[in-house]
Amino acid sequence: MATGLLATPAAAASGSTQTAASASTTRPAVWANTPSASVTKYKGACPVKVTFSTSVKVKTVASKTKVTYRWLRGDGSKSSVKSFTLKGKGTKSVTVKETGTFKRDTKGWQAVQVLSPRAATSGKKYFSVSCGNDWTVLNPPHKSSAQVWVDEGNCQATLIGRITTSGPRWVRYQWVVNGRVVDSDAVRVNGSRKVSHVIRTHDDFRGWAVLKIVGGPSSNRDYFKIDCRDWNPSPRVSVSISAPSTYYGSCPVARTFTGTISASHRGDVKYRWIRNGVAGGWESVYFSGYGSQSRTVSDSWSTSASGEAKRSIEVYNGPSSATAETKVICKSATPTPTPTPKPLPVQTPEPAASLTPGNNW
Repeated sequence: MATGLLATPAAAASGSTQTAASASTTRPAVWANTPSASVTKYKGACPVKVTFSTSVKVKTVASKTKVTYRWLRGDGSKSSVKSFTLKGKGTKSVTVKETGTFKRDTKGWQAVQVLSPRAATSGKKYFSVSCGNDWTVLNPPHKSSAQVWVDEGNCQATLIGRITTSGPRWVRYQWVVNGRVVDSDAVRVNGSRKVSHVIRTHDDFRGWAVLKIVGGPSSNRDYFKIDCRDWNPSPRVSVSISAPSTYYGSCPVARTFTGTISASHRGDVKYRWIRNGVAGGWESVYFSGYGSQSRTVSDSWSTSASGEAKRSIEVYNGPSSATAETKVICKSATPTPTPTPKPLPVQTPEPAASLTPGNNW
């Protein structure tokens, strides 16, 4: 039997009488059962549709209750929010469904998440789709053809093909380069449809390409040559900056701003520092590889007085960073107190000797 999660209102305190106010705030109980799938383990022709269904049960406490929900998927995606309305009080059950179309081998799960009137999430229903090793075509066309041609330039080649059929149907196809399958997909064709594949390389490359209809004919070979020697693309660039923390202490002091420049291709990137709104001279940093790369640059600010400094980085013909700001608060040194001189001792004069008549008189 399907299982799910239950969300119920808090139980009333034992022996207490529920007041009208508390009754008005009572929320419905919600159950979300684990979904079922029309196919759990599928193997065969693709694309294939798989339908997931489950029941959402609500114990309502109002005359009208709106229920909102959405489907969660194993690849991290979510469906749009859906809803239905229940009328009357009591326990109600509604079946909800979602159908997915799978064009290639897939392993995953689906679950339903109730958002209101109370949150509840069901268990996960796991499933798998295997399109077979021979990439079988669903409804293979009685008549079909394939053509391919190549557009070369900018150190890449765009393979362009056209599939024609005698009527509307799904067709599975493969791109084959130098005998190796580099891409595959399924498309619905109603008479004629163009398909493409891009070969991106960072070095010279040559070969041939074929558009193959699985279970049907293949195109002729079309040969190509990619020349990257004279290609010097403008890198996709991003830039960011960080400031040192506010400084409080003795001066002079030096503070350093740090910037990060990221690029996607090989080559030089010109940049300059904007210091307190004033642009400095152009500098450059070199990126030697391909793909996402980053370089760190820095700029120092020296000061002997309290103040603020602002910095940003501007890339030539490219983006600019946000402005970073820092402060310096210089702490004055405590002066050494001047010692107070001690007062000199006061000399008390001795009293004059009195003259007494003696024998000498």
